Amino acid sequence: MTVKQPNFLFVITDQHRADHVGSYGNTVVQTPNIDSIAAKGLSFDKFYVSCPICMPNRATLMTGRMPSVNGVLTNGLSLPWNSNTFVNALKQSGYQTALIGKSHLQNNHFLTIDESNYPPPRDGTPLPKGFEDAYLDVRRGSLYENELFRKNPNTKVTLPYYGFDNVSLTTGHGDAIDGHYKKWALKQYEDFDNLTGPENQLPGNNYIAPQAWRTAVPEELYSTAYVENSTIDYLDNYATSENTKPFFIQVGFPDPHHPFVPPGKYWGMYDPADCPAPKSTGEELNDPPPFQQELQRQFREGERESRVAAYACNEKEVRESTALTYGMISFVDDAIGRILKKLKQLGLEENTVIIFTSDHGDLMGEHGLMLKHCFHNEGLIRVPFIWSDPDDNNGDTRTDLLGGTIDIGSTVLGRAGVAPYHGMQGFDVMDAVNNGTKIPRLGIIVEEDELPFNANCGHYLRTRTFVTERWRLTYWLEHEFGELYDHTEDPFELNNLWKNPASQPDKAILLEMMMRERFNLDEMSPKAEFCA
Repeated sequence: MTVKQPNFLFVITDQHRADHVGSYGNTVVQTPNIDSIAAKGLSFDKFYVSCPICMPNRATLMTGRMPSVNGVLTNGLSLPWNSNTFVNALKQSGYQTALIGKSHLQNNHFLTIDESNYPPPRDGTPLPKGFEDAYLDVRRGSLYENELFRKNPNTKVTLPYYGFDNVSLTTGHGDAIDGHYKKWALKQYEDFDNLTGPENQLPGNNYIAPQAWRTAVPEELYSTAYVENSTIDYLDNYATSENTKPFFIQVGFPDPHHPFVPPGKYWGMYDPADCPAPKSTGEELNDPPPFQQELQRQFREGERESRVAAYACNEKEVRESTALTYGMISFVDDAIGRILKKLKQLGLEENTVIIFTSDHGDLMGEHGLMLKHCFHNEGLIRVPFIWSDPDDNNGDTRTDLLGGTIDIGSTVLGRAGVAPYHGMQGFDVMDAVNNGTKIPRLGIIVEEDELPFNANCGHYLRTRTFVTERWRLTYWLEHEFGELYDHTEDPFELNNLWKNPASQPDKAILLEMMMRERFNLDEMSPKAEFCA
């Protein structure tokens, strides 16, 4: 029997590459529970983000609108409070909604950033000190302080929060996480702060990789355990209540985002010797991006900055970081397994759609680079997307349909029988797969606008990418530099064809396709109101 309005269990990890999942071909990392979702569902092999950094892509997820349209161009810009979201549409249609774990729709902390972090006026003159912005609303005030637990540990979230009725937040990464999680951890162990950070780490850390320490936080107090326990508690309360509404639960794990600090047994679960670096780690890229050359120069000359943004590294560091990332992933996978077990025990499995994805990937050694910011390599912009629906006959199947984060909201609303709101730019990709129809898009657009403060890139940097089933075309505006890769012939992106004479016809066609698709993604909301 078809479930007209099913429950949704939406699981999203952070900074999790598509090829860091067993069902996506990784033979080292153990993800049996994520793989079990794939075994009952449909996996997308060409699923791309709209921006490979947290806040812009999470805003795209919630709104179904591109960063240049939804107002979240970079980390540091909160999603406007009056934004409509697909979760709000579900709520208005009778769904009970919950957000457990990472949100990052608003700033975790406010910082004063000087004028050098912003693009200068078009005439090239410097911005005046204390410059006025085009917007009078700077997104400050109580409505934009819902994730500021670092500033105020007793922060109360204004509900509904972008459509969520219930919110239990984690803010931050590694073992230094705030939010509702921190209060939970302190309640169980009042000396919790003396367990966190590299200064409190356990002995036995022999790794040289940056941001790797053996956290003293035990597994049962780590953020992954909090997200798991809070989700299970929510499911238990739902099952014992008299509420007949279907639910949408977003389960947001902060891992496997850096720093690389898997707790307990997960620290030593993988041997770096068993974790191969990407094919491109030791390979020379012809015509590399200028910023990549700068990062590698910094590494050679001992000037590396490896705090938050992309940095150059050697193969040993790549293997170590990968091993620790796999440990974090396996902890998340074990937590997912216990959530799925609870779902089944409560008799909710038969009417619940289970979705798994991530907000973006990680360079993880590609071309000798780690982390993210400013680059659009395949490992950064391609993410897993698995859809398991008890009413579908898609068990253990795959699709090459070109989709992305921008499509998730429209796809969930389509399955729930809820009409999309005006201004959504994504498509119902499951409807397209199930009915064998083509989506009216020429390719996927990826946008990134970077502040030097966030990305250590020296100056404001804008990057745009166009992805098709075969090609990736990227242009770095400030560097006036282009990349073009043929994924059919060059899956590891070793041969930049941007200046290759033989590739100019293909580049011209792709640039026109990119321009046309960019027009398709222009703002079409709000709807016009006419006066007689």
